[in-house]
Amino acid sequence: MIDVTNARTPLQNFTEHPIFGRTILTLIVINAIILGMETSDAIMASMLGPILLILDKIILGIFVVEVVLRLIADFKGFWRNPWRIFDLTIVTISLIPATGALSAMRAFRILRVLRLISQVRSMRRVVTGLLSALPGMGSIVLLLSIIFYVFAVISTKLFKDAFPEWFGSIGESSYTLFQIMTLESWSMGVVRPVMEQFPYAWLLFVPFIIMTAFTVLNLFIGVIVDAMQHEHEQEAREERENLISDNELILSELRALRAEVKELKTG
Repeated sequence: MIDVTNARTPLQNFTEHPIFGRTILTLIVINAIILGMETSDAIMASMLGPILLILDKIILGIFVVEVVLRLIADFKGFWRNPWRIFDLTIVTISLIPATGALSAMRAFRILRVLRLISQVRSMRRVVTGLLSALPGMGSIVLLLSIIFYVFAVISTKLFKDAFPEWFGSIGESSYTLFQIMTLESWSMGVVRPVMEQFPYAWLLFVPFIIMTAFTVLNLFIGVIVDAMQHEHEQEAREERENLISDNELILSELRALRAEVKELKTG
């Protein structure tokens, strides 16, 4: 007879219980609020300051216990799950003493808030989609770099003498073109002053904006959306396969039970 009972240990059931997950999620949010309040000198100078420090240490201790419990409950599975390794890294960074030369590490305690990503399923899906989109984005970055280099060389040769602060070198031209691409004060701040001396300069800048801000950057969005959609479809497919597998196990169990009942009746 096929055994379909839960083979997980009680500790695994405890760490994977929804209430346990929601508790950790709540503590992450509370800890984020506490860390934000600690940036206020007025709050830290009041009676509330020491209380916040104690609560911060207590919550950090709970996070340490949580990670240790998950590690004990499923040691091999822990290291196969990148999100668990991410949690371990964040908690480990928080344990580094923020004194002396490492006093700047106190600012990195806010990294604990990033654990929200590993706790919220929808956030994990977004991050996974972004990571899967990186290979496709690499080709777009290369294309954008080529466009930037071509236009930086052209603009440096044309406008170097008249506007050395903007186009004095390829690096300065690239930064100016980046400002133009983001549409940040590109017209009144850069292009129109250039056009006062070079009336046909718009023939260079307008095609650049069309190719970068309106075309290449939209390719980034397309690649990311496609990757997220693929990730969602893959997750849905895995859920369907798991459901089918569970149903097959249940049916097998029912058949085995029916066979045993039949044997008892004939016996």
